Amino acid sequence: MKILSGIQPSGQLHIGNYFGMMQTMISNMESSELYVFIVDLHALTSVHDREKLATGTLEAAADFLALGLDPDKCIFWVQSDVPEVCELMWALSTISPMGLLERCHSYKDKVAKGIAPSHGLFSYPVLMAADILLYQADRVPVGKDQKQHLEVARDLAIKFNNQYGETFVVPEPAISETTAIVPGIDGQKMSKSYGNTIPIFLEGKQLKKRVMAIETDATPVEMPKDPDNCNLYKLMQLFADKERMEQIHSLYVNGGAAYGYLKLELLDLLNEKFGKAREKKKEYLSDPQMLRAILAKGADKAREKATVTLDLVRDRIGLSY
Repeated sequence: MKILSGIQPSGQLHIGNYFGMMQTMISNMESSELYVFIVDLHALTSVHDREKLATGTLEAAADFLALGLDPDKCIFWVQSDVPEVCELMWALSTISPMGLLERCHSYKDKVAKGIAPSHGLFSYPVLMAADILLYQADRVPVGKDQKQHLEVARDLAIKFNNQYGETFVVPEPAISETTAIVPGIDGQKMSKSYGNTIPIFLEGKQLKKRVMAIETDATPVEMPKDPDNCNLYKLMQLFADKERMEQIHSLYVNGGAAYGYLKLELLDLLNEKFGKAREKKKEYLSDPQMLRAILAKGADKAREKATVTLDLVRDRIGLSY
């Protein structure tokens, strides 16, 4: 089975990225044909700073490797290093109904949050479809907010297959209901655009400040609380073991849950979970040439796969003569 997913290098990766996609991808290295890439072309819709994008790309690579991704057990590359994706995007855009793209809520949401409207932002789902279909992916781990974009990829694959003959695998989404939406420190979906994240590799006083800023209500310690409506509780669920969560649940429903102490416990769990990876990331970033070599090797492997699909597409639509 081919599993594919990518991540944007548009800022510090956070625990929402980790539980939403990164952990799933790393856990599938042994059992699947894994495609992992850094989507720098997508990042251009919001990042217009050369240094920020270039640095962010290397940092995202270091993040994945530090967390346990083995480039010898998967295909790991940077999106823009495989130009075939842009040609496929254009081919798909010629069959993409305007109504299909106009219904995508992500464009409207991002514009409402202050991202400048552009053709790139509007056609983002077509590029995402090209990313997926170029490698004939079977499954794509996505968050709930990206599910609509995957449906666009499925729609375009089906339409192309019907119009030109069987060409693309129609991908299936892989959404974990428990981690599909990781709450931020303000209770909204954790997102860099909301400024409510807990970065994976943040440490020391900065990390403590972020954790202690998790919004909670003013219910006294001794009073019962609703765990289902508490983002601190939801974050604890991601890190604490089952036995400890049963104890914490009891404190919530029966009284006795002290938010301050639970935040400090979450801080310890974060350090335990990501402490070793933080040190590994520093090692990778100390040798950027090694990182570039790893990514270049991955791009070569990705292009070998991509050209097979693109040659078939070109033949189907008449670009081979």
